[in-house]
Amino acid sequence: MSDKQSPPERELNHAGSVVDKAIEYMVSQNLSELAIASALLGGAMGLLTRVLPDDVVVQILQNAIESVESGEMRSASGHDHAGSA
Repeated sequence: MSDKQSPPERELNHAGSVVDKAIEYMVSQNLSELAIASALLGGAMGLLTRVLPDDVVVQILQNAIESVESGEMRSASGHDHAGSA
């Protein structure tokens, strides 16, 4: 995938659903939300850095930071966020 492409919506929705199910499973295993989120973020970062140039990864992180700072992520609290960052 080049830095100008994004995954097709169907593929992104499917991947997001799989992540949501994985989160549900980990919660049912009594793993802390912080442990779950940290593991998912670390895995995502590892994958992104393998497939994208560093400047693109930085832009993705900057977009995520802006979403947190603007309250966008907090206002959607309680809704699944997989695939929406």
